[in-house]
Amino acid sequence: MIEFTLWDIVRNLLLAARWTILLSAVAFAGGTIVGLLILFMRISKRRWVRRFAEYYIGLFQGTPLLMQLFLLFFGLPMLGFRIEAWTAAVLGLTLCASAFLAEIWRGGVQAVPVGQWDAGSSLGIHYVRQLRLIILPQAFAMTRAPTVGFLVQLIKSTALTSIIGFEELVRTSNAINNATFEPFKVYGFVALIYFALCFPLTRYAKLLEARALKHG
Repeated sequence: MIEFTLWDIVRNLLLAARWTILLSAVAFAGGTIVGLLILFMRISKRRWVRRFAEYYIGLFQGTPLLMQLFLLFFGLPMLGFRIEAWTAAVLGLTLCASAFLAEIWRGGVQAVPVGQWDAGSSLGIHYVRQLRLIILPQAFAMTRAPTVGFLVQLIKSTALTSIIGFEELVRTSNAINNATFEPFKVYGFVALIYFALCFPLTRYAKLLEARALKHG
């Protein structure tokens, strides 16, 4: 058994947490970009485009994230595409996040009164400008709380990437625990780090939700 001081454990976990934070940030940014594209397709006037977006969302919402990561990390090399754990983790979380974010924002778009669309049309504003200037700002304002709430879920979902070998918080904690045999101490600190990352976002989401209800 390797002797680890308390500071050794905390320091290594904090160093690993930076990868958890970075992975969450990159996946959220990627999910936002792809999610916007899927949102536009989901509310498109073309039926086949809407149908494609519907299947995309259904696929990534209806299958476990772990299976998606396995397919990317173990499946793609079988097709001749070599992929690193970091790339598979970012890609898997981005695709999954985009499906959920697109659906959250679609709910916001549908919640905008039809009169807002009619007002834009009566002013002769093009469809794309209607979306950019009138509809999307209101939709995003209404869906800020669930968007932040999903970010909390995304941070916790990064733990699954330890299965494919990505050196984030959980994988590092497993290695330390295997060396120290002190699960309560090691995983207790891991829980505290996740709590420190997620709790402020959870409170912020509740604050946004309360503001939305107040301004109703």
